[in-house]
This record gives sequence, C-alpha cells and structure tokens, in this order.
Amino acid sequence: MAHHQIFDLGDFTTQHGATLRSAFLAYATYGELNADKSNAIVYPTWFSGRHWDNEWLIGEGMALDPAEYFIIVPNMLGNGLSSSPSNTLKPYDRARFPAITVYDQVAAQHRLVTKKFGIERLALVTGWSMGAGQTYQWAVSHPEMVERIAPFCGSARTSPHNKVFLEGVKAALTADTAFANGWYGETWPTIGLRALARVYAGWGFSQAFYWEKEYEKLGYTSLDDFLIGFWEGFFLDGRDPNNLLAMLWTWQNGDVGRTPGFDGDTEAALASIKATALIMPAAKDLYFPPEDEAWAAEFIPNAELRVIPGIWGHFAGHGSNPEDTRFIDTALTDLLGKPGGLV
Repeated sequence: MAHHQIFDLGDFTTQHGATLRSAFLAYATYGELNADKSNAIVYPTWFSGRHWDNEWLIGEGMALDPAEYFIIVPNMLGNGLSSSPSNTLKPYDRARFPAITVYDQVAAQHRLVTKKFGIERLALVTGWSMGAGQTYQWAVSHPEMVERIAPFCGSARTSPHNKVFLEGVKAALTADTAFANGWYGETWPTIGLRALARVYAGWGFSQAFYWEKEYEKLGYTSLDDFLIGFWEGFFLDGRDPNNLLAMLWTWQNGDVGRTPGFDGDTEAALASIKATALIMPAAKDLYFPPEDEAWAAEFIPNAELRVIPGIWGHFAGHGSNPEDTRFIDTALTDLLGKPGGLV
C-alpha cells in the first residue's frame, strides 16, 4: 500500500458555485517522472475506492509498470482521503458538503498534475467505474493534453437505468433513523449501510456469476457468507455514509455534456475528444452495459470498443478475477503501443 501525499487546492470553487476553503487532494504516485515529463499516467479512483484499491493494475511487467511510467492516482473528492464530508470543517461539513461534479473532480486533478508536477501531456488516463467517468472527462476537459484514454466498466454519461439503481442505494442508507439527515454522531446508520450493501449485491456481479457460484473463488462458502462477508463487510469497513452519498451524487449526475461550452450536448462533447480511445465495457455489467459504451464510441473520432468477456459483470474491473485482469492489462499494453491522438 503506497503512502499518500496531500496537494493543497486552496479555495476550490465548484461548478455549482460553492467554495471549499483549504481544500485538498490526496494522491499517490508510482514510478518516476522522466526528464521530458512524457511518461505520466493518471489513474483516478472509483466509488468509495482509495488509491491502494487501484494497485492491482500497477506492477512490474504490467502495462502500468512503474519502471517505465509515472502513475498518479488521485483520490476522488468525497472519498474520505481528499476533501470530503467527513474531514471538512464547518459550515461545509457532513450533510452540508457541496455537490461535486465529475468536471470538478478533473479540475482538481488538473491542478495537481500541472501545478505540482509541471506535466503538460498525459500518455494515458484510465480508470474503472467512476474512474472511467473521470477518464472521459479528462479527454473532454483537456483534449490538448490527453494522448490516450482507456475507460473500463464506466460511462461518459450516467444512464437513466443506472440512476434508478443509485436511488435504491440512497434510499436504503437514508431510511435508517440513525442517519438523522446526515447529522449522525458516533453512532453510524449501520442498518442502512447493511441495507445499502444488499442493494449493491444484486448489481455488482452478473446473474451468471451467482448461478455459477463464482463467489467461491473469492473464498466464500455460501451465498449468505458472500452477502455478509463480502458485501456487508465492504461497506462496514469505515466508509463514512456522508462520503458515500457525496460520491453517489457525483456518479448520478455524471455527464461530459455538462462540461462548460457544450450546453448539455453529450454527443458533441464526445466528438471533441482528440485522444486515441480504447473503451472496455464488461459483457455482463448491469451498470454500464456494452451497448451504452458502443453508443459513446460512435462519437469519438478515434475509438475502439473492446468488450471484457466473462460473467463477473461490473467487478470484471475490480481486479478480483485474474482472467479479467489479464484482458485489461493486455488491452492497455496494446493501447500504449499505439500512437497517441496528439502525436
């Protein structure tokens, strides 16, 4: 697990007009930046993920090899390490934490990349799930800077069906009376967190995953063991409820068409991307099905759609299944071997 560092954002004004004073971004780096600063990769985190949760795709002999690349993993605003409801002082603490868009996430990361490291070009931006959404946003917000993108198991615009799922997650958590409209104290809404986990359990993996009892490969001995040990354990490991809701809002409102200058036109925003794109949905992802990402790829001038096969659904991009990991790593190797869109 890499130790993280803190980048001071100062007064950070969001897309919706709130200003977080003394905002900060937590990040970790892997490898060394070369002399001409041409080997930088940005690899954002996902919903509730922290930088160490991305490390499964970084390593010697892999596409993201720290011996060759300088890999920056910025933690999302709201994830508990960067500025979040749980660590922000009054008046923007807890339930008053402002709405953060995907555009805001990338704006903060851009400050880190350019001001801290002086990087002007990125060899690659890649990410899973909400990290994929940030990947698309990087290419739209800074088309002159991003050479290649590889979003996997994520989207440029959150679909209506995905929003319905997130409404269920939100309702399960906030229905717990201990939630207290976000002003809970030391007693967290544990019942709500467990309910949230059960909602998630039906979506994170595919129907076939459960039919084939693939959870046994993760060391779980029964369906109930998996629901409690994996899913409830996942959300009861210290992930603050207000942080989860802050990131949920970001996810639910994701749309590169909301980038300033596009007036909500997602297709035009996608068409503005100059990067070479390799888009990797998972075959049985219930959040981000391949047909949604095939639609997005139609508008990106230099895009390839490469579907991750198998039955692990959304969690094909989590690093839990070695076959999926090899597929993603091979695809990244192929992409990095191609000329970037800015070359």
